[in-house]
Amino acid sequence: MRNAAYIHIPFCEHICHYCDFNKVFLKNQPVNEYIEALLEEMRLTMKQSPIEQLRTIYIGGGTPTALSAEQLKRLFTGMREVLPMEELLEFTVEVNPDSSEEEKLTVMREAGVNRLSIGVQSFEKDLLDHIGRTHSSDSVYDAVTRSRQAGFNNISLDLMFGLPHQSVAQFIDTIEKACALGVEHISAYSLKVEEKTVFFNRQRKGKLSLPPEEDEVRMYEELQERTKAHGFTQYEISNFAKPGFESNHNLVYWKNEEYFGFGAGAHGYVNGVRHQNIGPVPKYLESLTKGELPYLREHIVTKVEQIEEAMFMGLRKLDGVDLTDLSNRYGVDLAKLYARQLNDLNERSLLSYEDNRVKLTNEGLLLANEVFEQFLAVLDEHMVKKES
Repeated sequence: MRNAAYIHIPFCEHICHYCDFNKVFLKNQPVNEYIEALLEEMRLTMKQSPIEQLRTIYIGGGTPTALSAEQLKRLFTGMREVLPMEELLEFTVEVNPDSSEEEKLTVMREAGVNRLSIGVQSFEKDLLDHIGRTHSSDSVYDAVTRSRQAGFNNISLDLMFGLPHQSVAQFIDTIEKACALGVEHISAYSLKVEEKTVFFNRQRKGKLSLPPEEDEVRMYEELQERTKAHGFTQYEISNFAKPGFESNHNLVYWKNEEYFGFGAGAHGYVNGVRHQNIGPVPKYLESLTKGELPYLREHIVTKVEQIEEAMFMGLRKLDGVDLTDLSNRYGVDLAKLYARQLNDLNERSLLSYEDNRVKLTNEGLLLANEVFEQFLAVLDEHMVKKES
């Protein structure tokens, strides 16, 4: 069931040192043309793969709020004309504190946006400078206040830990300040140094000072304890929500369900095929000018890959995966196929395996990637077909 859509806005007023998403500096970019191309991609896609209703939309970047209020209005109006949005459950837009003007928030609220994801990362000025962020802690407070005044009652804050020069005490301070803002959701991710970023280049030159691993583990444990003390429930490795405010859109990914991906460099998963769009904005525009979907590459997902993805994505959720449900979904006995891995990880106390439900233990959360690797490249099509 395809009832979710991700929409990518690749424009940024500043480029953060850790970001490897598809993005370009806003200045002198063909933003208006890009919006029209986005809408054309949606039209072509709906013609090729029509659906009755979308349930979730997530607009990310880049920086969606780098668009002007008029540009945002044009995007939202066009989306309403093309996409079936009458029964949306969740409509999220990423917001930069520096570009959260009242007019833009009003445009979003009037367009039906009902959830904001504000990029905070840290409340520490020196840390923000180190990672290439330009906002201040005051602008975060202002952004939340303006968002509340505009009528938003579902706000998420994005935080980061394991940053260069970051101490455990600094991250504790960030957690406490985030929780004190009274938001409904918090996402917190450890820094991963990606290629084609400023941090990657610094690391290659030996000029990137990261916290020791034990400090990063302590930061994560403090995150778990302090968010819980403030009434949040951890429902995924990196996500914490007040009751009823879990991210419905991200749950689509973690349940390995299909979704549309619109925009330069966006990824989608439709009709059993994963695709990646062309990244460079000029080439993306050129493709749609010709009336062609802007696919760079496509990959038909095999049953083995579907099973592997369902396992490691599902295990990101704190309630884990129900092997009975997945076995019915894919027509194979996963408890039998993964018997060795499940028993081994259970004995190592990295997984809890009871009543055919598998989930990460607290220790498993800290070693999640090691757990996920155990479910990759251990099956082949012959095994799955034989079991079917």
